[in-house]
Parts: sequence; C-alpha cells; structure tokens
Amino acid sequence: MTIYSVMPLELVLDGIRQQPGPYLTVQAGDVRLQIEAVAPGIGRIVRLTDGPLDAYLRPELTPGTLVAYGATTS
Repeated sequence: MTIYSVMPLELVLDGIRQQPGPYLTVQAGDVRLQIEAVAPGIGRIVRLTDGPLDAYLRPELTPGTLVAYGATTS
C-alpha cells in the first residue's frame, strides 16, 4: 500500500492497530443502525445496515450523529 499525504506519517497511522467497537445494532422505526456506545443510552451512528433507500438521505441518520437508544437487538 502506498500513501501519498502532506500530513506527517505519525498522524496518518495514529490508531491503526486499535480495534474498533464494540458496536450495537439498534432498530429505529424502519431503519436498522449500527452504533458505537459513547455513554449509557447514547451512541454514535457508524452506519445504516438496513432500511428504505430514502433513509440514507435523511440528515439525522448520517454517520457520526449522536442518537439516544434504548433496546438493542445484538
């Protein structure tokens, strides 16, 4: 792999060996979200795993958005 960047290599590779997660799967209406818990009952959206196509265009479901959640499915 070749990386071309003006950033220092230490910044580019920072955290490369850290494992992501753990992730939770949450059903929010007709959309299934994969979230990363950041506090009890609050998570950051990682990605949408299932839902209607127009859900991918909704700004409140963009990755990185903080959401409140209750029940988890997995």
